[in-house]
Amino acid sequence: MNAYQSIAYQSIAYQSTVYQSTVYQSIPYIIPELILTGTMILIIVISFWEKFKQSRLIITAIAVTGLFLSIFSIPLPDHNVGLLFGGMLSHDSFAGFFKMIVLICTLFTFLAVYESYEIKDSVFSEFSTILLSCALGLCFFISSVNFLMLYLSLEFVSITSYVLTGFKKQNRRSSEAALKYAIYGGVVSGIMLFGISYFYGLLGTLDIFTIKQGLVLVFSQGTTPVLKLAVLCASLFTFAGIGYKIAAVPFHMWSPDVYEGAPTPFIAFLSVAPKLAGIAVLIRFVFTGFVVDNQVVANIPWPQILGLLSVITMTLGNLCALAQKNIKRLLAYSGIAHCGYLLMGVSAISHAGIFSVNFYALIYLFMNLGAFVIVIAIREETGSEEIKAYAGLSSRSPFLGIALSIFLLSLAGVPPFAGFIAKFYLFSALIDKGSSLYYMIAVAGILNSVIALYYYVVIVKVMFFEKPEFPSPCKPSPIYTWIIIALLIPVLVFGVYWQPVAIKASQAIPF
Repeated sequence: MNAYQSIAYQSIAYQSTVYQSTVYQSIPYIIPELILTGTMILIIVISFWEKFKQSRLIITAIAVTGLFLSIFSIPLPDHNVGLLFGGMLSHDSFAGFFKMIVLICTLFTFLAVYESYEIKDSVFSEFSTILLSCALGLCFFISSVNFLMLYLSLEFVSITSYVLTGFKKQNRRSSEAALKYAIYGGVVSGIMLFGISYFYGLLGTLDIFTIKQGLVLVFSQGTTPVLKLAVLCASLFTFAGIGYKIAAVPFHMWSPDVYEGAPTPFIAFLSVAPKLAGIAVLIRFVFTGFVVDNQVVANIPWPQILGLLSVITMTLGNLCALAQKNIKRLLAYSGIAHCGYLLMGVSAISHAGIFSVNFYALIYLFMNLGAFVIVIAIREETGSEEIKAYAGLSSRSPFLGIALSIFLLSLAGVPPFAGFIAKFYLFSALIDKGSSLYYMIAVAGILNSVIALYYYVVIVKVMFFEKPEFPSPCKPSPIYTWIIIALLIPVLVFGVYWQPVAIKASQAIPF
């Protein structure tokens, strides 16, 4: 054991607010995950009977019931932090908040998949089981406070995502997207594992709480340039795995091809749940591992790193979106840009910054998922994913045209929709810091919002002012209609009365 390991082992993580739980004591705190597991097992058992295996109604009913039970079994906000299963998982309001987002997204995805012809009846049970597995992995991913658990849950999510991306085996684009996703994910996974091995070699532990205490003790006694470089490399390599999951630059290159080739209902899920779960893990990684009293330890310039990364990510995402003709690729680059906006809040390294990220995450769930459900509905009607297929949509289906316009304008941050309030809180968190760095990031964010507004308005123009390529009326199914209404209501209501979201977001601060 080296000197740094000795110092690390002297630390006791979060003793004032953390309580440890044994395996048996931990079980009551993972009820949502247990319900998801039970739902998957039930679907697998039912699938043994061919007539049930091909019944979309029965399998969807089981999955939706399980997801409802999981959502309502998430514990109420608790300001204390509980370490479960020997310190592998954290039980706190922050984890509960993002688990709720993941499960709500999964619920709406199942309702959309029920009507989609992209997933055939013969494989619907397999698709459902793997999608629930991905949601289960995300729940563990969000709660992880040990690098071993973090890596295992990330791999679990990644492998299920590769399978779902290539689920349409006969489709060349789907297979190509899955191959690119898997290769890129494998490389980034190796980089992340290499960074984690550095932390273990330096401090002799994989526990994030203990790593922070070890770094505080080590750096308080003076360090060498070699040690500083080693900690910086370990941090950046580990961040690579998280950056890949949220599609931050330069780990974004898989995103457009995967969005274009994968089944559209799965992309609706992928555009929200893993991205927001990755943001939650990034917050936990930075704040649990490197921040004490809003001050960064170990001399790692996280505000500068995340701030620069946010500007690059949102700029690249928005500029690339301008040239897209396929709406799924456009929304892929839009998602990269929104990752940049979320990184702005994290870079503030403050209570207000994390509050703004939480608020934005919940609003983003409704905005982006709503836009994708309409994309699914249009694809079902026209068989096309090109933006030109939306020409004249306002006359062919006024409901879809108006609803998509609201979702897109909300994503752009136009008042009086909820996206405006979400961006307002992000920029407020930056300006409250009162430094030139954050002023520049805020200005970059405002300029990027203007760029984003342009390509969102282009789609609105196509829907309202161009002649339709498909002149026949577009009538979405009742299920799609009700899903869109359910997602549209929060975007409209929270744009003028956002206090419930603000309260929920403020209760989910991890420190």
